Amino acid sequence: MGAEKQVALVTGASSGIGRATAAKLAEQGFQVIAAARRMERLEQLAREVKGIIPRQVDLADPEDVENFCRYIGELDDPVGVLVNNAGYSIRGALEDVIIDAARRLYQVNVFSLMRVTQACLPGMRKMRKGTVVNLSSVVGKLAFPLSGVYASTKYAVEGITDALRVEVRPFGIRVVAIRPGFIATEFNEVGNEMTGNLMERTDPEYQALYAASGAAVGKLFVDATVPGPDLIGDIIVEAVLSENPKAVYWGGFMSEEWLQARAGKNDEEFSRYLAETTGLHDLKV
Repeated sequence: MGAEKQVALVTGASSGIGRATAAKLAEQGFQVIAAARRMERLEQLAREVKGIIPRQVDLADPEDVENFCRYIGELDDPVGVLVNNAGYSIRGALEDVIIDAARRLYQVNVFSLMRVTQACLPGMRKMRKGTVVNLSSVVGKLAFPLSGVYASTKYAVEGITDALRVEVRPFGIRVVAIRPGFIATEFNEVGNEMTGNLMERTDPEYQALYAASGAAVGKLFVDATVPGPDLIGDIIVEAVLSENPKAVYWGGFMSEEWLQARAGKNDEEFSRYLAETTGLHDLKV
């Protein structure tokens, strides 16, 4: 499937996987609408890469999302490739999660993804072709302790993606899920910023939980080589250009190991495996 000067839309394009994907699609000849909050970064990308159209949108703001969707609907050439990349994480045991923070997380990771997809689908249906790429995560198939709310947004993305793939198949539209593992981007820093200082606000009984889990997960990264966002950008471009893309792709540090472990164990076995791996199986508080 060649680019043929199609219009592509990439959300969360100011950094990380989104930026890499927008640049790579533009290099393949797509006219790429690069959307994100940080306009100065998008403008810098447009200066560096031919074929980038910077467009500011705050996906945490429903009104701004509606304005953006009207813009999509008024394009002379419809979006033929949509990459729903924007998303972030908040962390903490469920008891510590601030509900307003969870609502904002769902607005960005789930509701805005749905709304932007809705805005792009009529044009794809009219063309009888198109590709929707939804960025899930390995945690779309398994939930790490202390990240359950974030994982739940990716579980939702997986469900939406699975249903949409079948719904729009008769119109010639392909739907792909991408499940990155750990990738070296700003993702962790943003997650820490959006979460705030958990150790200050949590009940002292949870502090041992956070410490044990942090130590156990930290061991996984000793001497590890964590790939950068180009790996996932290349996978996305591969899926977009393929005549018959796979339903799901994955890549990144620990992606294969975690997904194989989840697929190969029943629920009880996996629960024990996860507790042991994250240092919580034998912890008593």
